[in-house]
Amino acid sequence: MSLEGRNAVVTGAGSGIGRACAVVLAQKGAAVAVWDLDAAGAEATVAEIREAGGKALAVVGSAADPATITAEVARVRAELGPVTILVNNAGVAGQVPFLEITEEFWDRTIAVNLTGPFLVTRALVPDMLEAGWGRIVNISSSSTQGGSPNMAAYVSSKGGLVGFTRALATEFADKGITVNTVPPGTIDTPMLRRQSDPERIAPRMPMKRTGQPEDIAHAVAYLASEEAGYVTGHTLSVNGGRYFN
Repeated sequence: MSLEGRNAVVTGAGSGIGRACAVVLAQKGAAVAVWDLDAAGAEATVAEIREAGGKALAVVGSAADPATITAEVARVRAELGPVTILVNNAGVAGQVPFLEITEEFWDRTIAVNLTGPFLVTRALVPDMLEAGWGRIVNISSSSTQGGSPNMAAYVSSKGGLVGFTRALATEFADKGITVNTVPPGTIDTPMLRRQSDPERIAPRMPMKRTGQPEDIAHAVAYLASEEAGYVTGHTLSVNGGRYFN
């Protein structure tokens, strides 16, 4: 699966799943815009890609702010060229009992996890239409498949992302653009470690281990490839057997 000549944007790529996606796409030959609020994290991902001989650009700022998106997408086009691969990975999570969810918390979760992907996708789809080829991969969550207590805002935002994926898949199916979603299961990332201990979770998993960011990244790379050209509107579960479609 070669991505030579392709330019990609990966949001939330300063660590965890996003970093792994950026690195693997670069290994396949894509030039990658590494987008994250954390400047140090974005630069670390870029350094890893460049050290391996790849091409990458750090993009620092919110992937949910319209003004930032307009400015940074213009810079990515100027420095890398038109973008035909987009991985909407940036997200926030938090465990809050339903009756304790504030409107502020709800709005921020929806803004980052759902409105952000809408804004970035809207900005980049014209490149894909011009090329007659595009790959959009939205990182959702296995919590949309099985539910999760104390995470109503997060699950709702990621469920909306699944619906967004299917709507765009049907709208652009005849334009050479595929739109798919990967809902990670329990993946050992900084976000997970802030909430729980992966080592305590592992024995409860069917495979008796938590997933690694690279498990998600390789699924994303497949969906971003020419080989996945007849796959769209699909949910590719990568969860070690936690949930079966």
